[in-house]
Amino acid sequence: MKKLILSLTLMVVGFATYAQTTRDIEDINEDNSWLKLGINLGAPVGDIGNYSSFAFGLDVAGQFMRTDNFGLGVVSGYTQYFAKNDVVGAENFGAIPLGLMLRYYPEPSGFFVGTDVGYTFLTGDVISDGGFYIRPQVGYHNYDWNIFAFYNQVFTSDPAADIQTIGVAATYNIRFK
Repeated sequence: MKKLILSLTLMVVGFATYAQTTRDIEDINEDNSWLKLGINLGAPVGDIGNYSSFAFGLDVAGQFMRTDNFGLGVVSGYTQYFAKNDVVGAENFGAIPLGLMLRYYPEPSGFFVGTDVGYTFLTGDVISDGGFYIRPQVGYHNYDWNIFAFYNQVFTSDPAADIQTIGVAATYNIRFK
């Protein structure tokens, strides 16, 4: 799985290196930068799937289109993991990611690939305070919406406590003026 995640990340970075007209941060306008607000639904997998039944979260990101096809930005949010009722001692907990987002959009509307990388802070009664995370994704986008599937993994100091989730998300683009 780590090789797959690394390959996806390298693919996104590789797409971005092709010669294109780049924009400077001073060129931010409503055509190349926006705030993304959305929701996500996930199914915990791996060891955490034994204790948590599902995850629901809110996403927020600021994105700048460095080229016509490559976007980068910052991402955060909050995801609540809900404990299974039939597991003694299992409790709800939360995850607050803070990371860098990378996106490749081959066309102005249609398919896209991307990943978020950074650090996730964990809240509640969990074995770790947080860890490095990566969230590769593939989906559909248009001028206003992004709808995508994702895999999220938080690598904690105790590998038995790594948090893995597969899910779907949708974000709405609010243009900067």
